[in-house]
Amino acid sequence: MNIEVLGTLSVRENGIPVMPTAPKPRQVLALLALHAGQVVSVASLTEELWGGRPPRSARNTLQTYVLQLRELIAGAMGEGAPEGAAKDVLVTLPGGYLLDSGDGRIDAREFEQLTGVGYRAMDAGDFQGASRRLKEALALWTGPAFADVHTGAQLQMEAKRLEETRLYALDQRIEADLRLGRHRELVAELTTLVDRYRTHENLHGQYMLALHRSGRRSEALQAYQRIRTTLVRELGLEPSVELRRMQSAILMSSPDTARDRLVRSN
Repeated sequence: MNIEVLGTLSVRENGIPVMPTAPKPRQVLALLALHAGQVVSVASLTEELWGGRPPRSARNTLQTYVLQLRELIAGAMGEGAPEGAAKDVLVTLPGGYLLDSGDGRIDAREFEQLTGVGYRAMDAGDFQGASRRLKEALALWTGPAFADVHTGAQLQMEAKRLEETRLYALDQRIEADLRLGRHRELVAELTTLVDRYRTHENLHGQYMLALHRSGRRSEALQAYQRIRTTLVRELGLEPSVELRRMQSAILMSSPDTARDRLVRSN
């Protein structure tokens, strides 16, 4: 079974989609797919579907959704599959359910593995390898996690967690590219990113550095003023010490002489 959650939800058995159209069975499948190989408790599934106000029939209704998913799995497995084989894929266990993906591909786990390799390469000073692996990891994303799923509390929390891991991987990939001297190529990408993430200080710091190294000192200083204004207006906060140090380095230095200092402050 192949599972994709980093964008629109896709679950395939033998290459055949196992995708309910009704919103609530789709939520159940999404939560089970994200935690494939692990037991998802009835309590977690109930909270996802109904929040803090489940109906009296919640357990029976959940069982109905599980049966619907098993029917889809059985259909994808084909007539040659042993009777009841779908129960070995979507397993009922004490306290919850487990989706067994077998040896199938799961994009969220592949992302985790690739980013782990990338972070270790960063720690070892292999910025070329880090950039390559982190780009591969980020390419797995096709949109926001669970983009086509109506999300309750559990999936919203998981989507936020996944987005944080994506943003950190993006931050580290850009850092690797900066250390490889790719500042001119990064300016266009960072221009879009700082507009999208208006209070993300790391991305703004990287943007300032890329501009400064490209000989665009005044634009780098303007970028600092923009994020300072945004932070003060929206969050009531001044920029971090690191960002203020970068501004000072840009004010006092030319792109060539400030290069090493700016890398350290970034």
